[in-house]
Amino acid sequence: MLNTSASSRLPNLWDKEQARGMSEPELLLYRSNLLGSDKRVTNYGGGNTSTKVMQKDPLTGEMVEVLWVKGSGGDIGSIKMDGFSTLYMEKLEALKGIYRGVEFEDEMVGYLPHCTFNLNPRAASIDTPLHAYVPRKHVDHVHADAIIALAASADGEELARTVFGDEIGWLPWKRPGFELGLWLSKFCKENPDANGVILASHGLFTWGDTAQECYDTTIDIINRAVAWLEQETAGKPVFGGEKHKPLPAGERRKIASVLMPAIRGMISKDVHMLGHFNDSDAVMQFVCANDMEPLAALGTSCPDHFLRTKIAPLVIDFDPARPDVDGTLANLGPALEAYRQHYAAYYDRCKHADSPPIRDPNPVVYLIPGVGMITFAKDKATARISGEFYTNAINVMRGASSVSAYCGLPEQEAFDIEYWLLEEAKLQRMPKPKSLAGRIAIVTGGAGGIGSSTAERLLSEGACVVLADIDTEMLDKVCDTLAARYSADMVRTVTMNVTDETAVDVAYADMAVEFGGVDIVVSNAGIASSAAIEDTSLALWNRNMEVLSTGYFLVSRAAFKMLKVQDIGGSMIFIASKNGLAASPNASAYCTAKASEIHLARCLALEGAPHGIRVNVVNPDAVLRGSKIWSGDWLDQRASTYKTDKEGLEEMYRQRSLLKRSVLPEDIAEATYFFASEASSKSTGNIINVDAGNVQAFTR
Repeated sequence: MLNTSASSRLPNLWDKEQARGMSEPELLLYRSNLLGSDKRVTNYGGGNTSTKVMQKDPLTGEMVEVLWVKGSGGDIGSIKMDGFSTLYMEKLEALKGIYRGVEFEDEMVGYLPHCTFNLNPRAASIDTPLHAYVPRKHVDHVHADAIIALAASADGEELARTVFGDEIGWLPWKRPGFELGLWLSKFCKENPDANGVILASHGLFTWGDTAQECYDTTIDIINRAVAWLEQETAGKPVFGGEKHKPLPAGERRKIASVLMPAIRGMISKDVHMLGHFNDSDAVMQFVCANDMEPLAALGTSCPDHFLRTKIAPLVIDFDPARPDVDGTLANLGPALEAYRQHYAAYYDRCKHADSPPIRDPNPVVYLIPGVGMITFAKDKATARISGEFYTNAINVMRGASSVSAYCGLPEQEAFDIEYWLLEEAKLQRMPKPKSLAGRIAIVTGGAGGIGSSTAERLLSEGACVVLADIDTEMLDKVCDTLAARYSADMVRTVTMNVTDETAVDVAYADMAVEFGGVDIVVSNAGIASSAAIEDTSLALWNRNMEVLSTGYFLVSRAAFKMLKVQDIGGSMIFIASKNGLAASPNASAYCTAKASEIHLARCLALEGAPHGIRVNVVNPDAVLRGSKIWSGDWLDQRASTYKTDKEGLEEMYRQRSLLKRSVLPEDIAEATYFFASEASSKSTGNIINVDAGNVQAFTR
């Protein structure tokens, strides 16, 4: 059934006291952020807002009318003041005189920079004419699900008239651009009392004489559409009724954790992809419905949805009543190949003489009955957002198919948007990906000094990182710090004891669901102990072996399983120790366990090479600063062994080295990054000593 609760209404968040005294540009920012704060109003990066302001021309000193409008590629929910383009209205009006017709409308984008006011570097978007030519001071353009449900209905114009009368008009489908701006202008002149217009298959335009009036109208119109849809669909089955029962949440995640690395491997042969899993209520209702497959085949309607989700999703053949994950895995390859062939045929049918070359033919969205939705993209944020966009599309399909017949974009129109030369130009302007973009790393001992520094180094090069540690409190602190510096999308944590076989397997399953798989494994979990051999208890000996040898084995074994499923190679780095090569007094358990690590790495380098899995070792020495193992008894024990105090120990280590330099966590992180990156793509079974020079640890 459709949701008919009052909570489905959008709250009016306008605060008159907060808005008091704001300038018109500040009110535009305030209005934009309010609208963008709710995905029911518009999706990430979608929609646009504007205001027309009288400002002093910096050249003439005269007051001129200036259009403030969201710049290209911005998001109204998170936009700041520098995210708006500013353009002379007089010059924008002058563009009408040089417009050569709809066949040439794309060339008008090249004229927009000539209209820039006050040397604003923010590029103007393709939607600029749509805002400029509406003869009202404030304009909102949003992609509310309830509105697009009407806009994507077979008889949408009639439904819109039923809901809004003459207050909100209707314009047929037209790709955003200069021509649509002229259509809007004509509509406003012919319908001066209208408060907005619905664009077929696209979204809503509303306007007002003040910022608050414009905002109030937008919220009111959306809520009226929501209320009407609820009234018309009350008691009706959704999507043709339920075909499958959803599996329990834990089972859904378990199945996703198996499928995602397999899919990722099949679609990442050229560019590494990152995944996102979504089993929200809206998604589950759709993937368990009778009409899911025919509706999914129609694709999305709103251009913003389509650009993020491709021509159509891939529906994975899976029966939740008789779950056969092995059978599903066996069928994935043929299903993906069929999708790629279908996509190539679509490209060949629709391409123009000047179309850009065919892009990645793999699906973005994967729908699994009873399980949920998986999305893949080149970065985690885009994978997540693509899932959000398809959820918006599901909401649209729910509404449209319940009151009418849902209509996706015509195939040629969809192609012309996906391969729009202006979109291609935008893609070409994107910065070059960082060296570890698309890679997934797990760092054990991630809450410590070496682990957190390594995680930060990998994040700085674009990798997504899972921090694993037994110290939950420190994990959370490190995660919060790194997420603030980089992105919450890129960092996850898992409480994991490396000596617990089940905990290790669960951690890898969680990583598969969160990101899609694994590429880089940094085994760094560690302990340290110091005792003369006669004082070394069996428990102390076993503890060193459990963490530093068995723990590394368990983490590696789980990694190999997943890396082989993906079949796209990978890199494993053991953070061992100088003590694995050089004997040290009163530390036989620690040194022996570290030597075991190093030899395990050599063995794994042999096994991994045929699969493109590289295994290398970084040997630190005397990394005192920020290291957790130096915060307890080990520090006192080593100071006692070398007959110095805590303060003198670091100086003693520095003077003991050949280079007379301290070794810091960042130094270990740099060596680890080298082995993780393509710079060491021809290196496996190797050791880098980061110890400021110790002749006993020379490997040759």
